[in-house]
Amino acid sequence: METKIKICGLTRLQDIEAVNAVRPDYIGFVFAESRRRLTPQQALSLKRQLDPKIQSVGVFANPSLETVLKIASQGILDIVQLHGDEPPAFAERVRRETGCPVVKAFRIRGEESLAALKAYGQANYLLLDAYNKNAYGGTGSAFNWELLDRNVSEKPFFLAGGLKLENIEKAIRTFRPYGVDISSGVETNGYKDPSKIEEIIKKIRRFDQ
Repeated sequence: METKIKICGLTRLQDIEAVNAVRPDYIGFVFAESRRRLTPQQALSLKRQLDPKIQSVGVFANPSLETVLKIASQGILDIVQLHGDEPPAFAERVRRETGCPVVKAFRIRGEESLAALKAYGQANYLLLDAYNKNAYGGTGSAFNWELLDRNVSEKPFFLAGGLKLENIEKAIRTFRPYGVDISSGVETNGYKDPSKIEEIIKKIRRFDQ
């Protein structure tokens, strides 16, 4: 199965132009506290320039339901990603009231993290990221992959956290995730780098073949 690719944390028109040229499956707009955070107006402007074949994911961390519904109603998002400590009932309401599939992120710290994600049935997809006490994601750090096994979840999952050109093949070969989520691994000096985006996507596509 072809690995799905998500490039997360787009903030500028040139980022949109870069992904339109090489077509990952998903891109992420961050509405959570982050240096990559966008206003809904900024995200809508970028979404209008995005190739319609690329799905947009809105990344939230512990938002109010009203915030998610308001942004989703503007046609900015195809998918909602919950990257905080949202309970299963919240994910179910988001999915039901927005009509969008939901990705639930888990920050993997130890065995207890794996037990929590296996019990979370209300999301369409899971996302496994590195734990950092000071941030909910986008830190560029990988977690201990040895905690996982191929049967980590019955749900399709994205692997995130410190993925870059040097380790992307190993990550896919080891876990066969539904998708990979890449952010800082395709940046230079804190901004998305078109050549890095193109290079990692081409490498993933070649590996899948």
